[in-house]
Amino acid sequence: MLRSVLSTLVIALTAGIGIATVPAQAQTQPAAKIQPAEGRPYEIADSEVWDVPDPVSRRGYQVFVALPPSYGKEPQRKYPVLYVTDADYAFPLIRQISRRLNLDGPKVEEFILVGLSYAKGEDGMVSRRRDYTPTPKGAGDAAHGKAAAYQAYLRDQVKPFIAQRYRTDPTRSLFLGHSYGALLGAQILFTEPGLFSSYILGSPSFWFAKEHYRELESGYAARSKDLPARVFLYVGEYETVRKGDPRFNKTADMVGDNHAFEKALKDRKYPGLSVKSVVLNDEDHLTVAPRGFTQGLRYLLPAR
Repeated sequence: MLRSVLSTLVIALTAGIGIATVPAQAQTQPAAKIQPAEGRPYEIADSEVWDVPDPVSRRGYQVFVALPPSYGKEPQRKYPVLYVTDADYAFPLIRQISRRLNLDGPKVEEFILVGLSYAKGEDGMVSRRRDYTPTPKGAGDAAHGKAAAYQAYLRDQVKPFIAQRYRTDPTRSLFLGHSYGALLGAQILFTEPGLFSSYILGSPSFWFAKEHYRELESGYAARSKDLPARVFLYVGEYETVRKGDPRFNKTADMVGDNHAFEKALKDRKYPGLSVKSVVLNDEDHLTVAPRGFTQGLRYLLPAR
């Protein structure tokens, strides 16, 4: 106590402004990771990389894992798990967003973050076109349409791998995907909804296979009385068509498609389904993700 008071007085006298208040986040920030030097790659603290290949396709994939700050201190605690597609950009971004949200006190619950990599040795666009889309874009287009196979890989390889190695809460498994990644999430929602308990679907590219998703949704409704899931949808204000304004999409009305998807879900009145959808102002398809991630986390994982 005495040391704390003396430190505050020193700060105040040095600044010449009387008694200073030290911000709470300055007192709780963890020590910065000492990075490897001499030009070696930057490392993300408290993260791990594992090879988790797909024995069916024989493609190599990796998972990136970030553990929450309390993981080593609370050995009996189990954590929700958030699986994110397009891990090359989404994994480090979501890790930092979740940490910063809690600097001034808990805003979101701590969780284990799992990033889903592109196939090893492949260009990211090639990998995501194949693994995240539900159907071939055109007749004989082998570059698209393997989402069902990738979904099976998540179910049979990735989720068991994570459950065996980490203290996970088996009832709380979340999926996050943006653009094509959200297409994958929508497919899982209507074909195997129990694979995840909650979904963040950002700017889904329904223009790719709009009729396919209508059929998936109506087919699910015809055979099911409930859809037990929590779903957060986001899209950017400029992801619609407005001729003459370069800020807006040129062809696809993704805002309208998102509204239609939201309406289809809500009109079914599933007792176990909760849906929230937002249109984020002043954002387009490439800028909207950080705000969408943040709002999705706060909706699905509010601090207890």
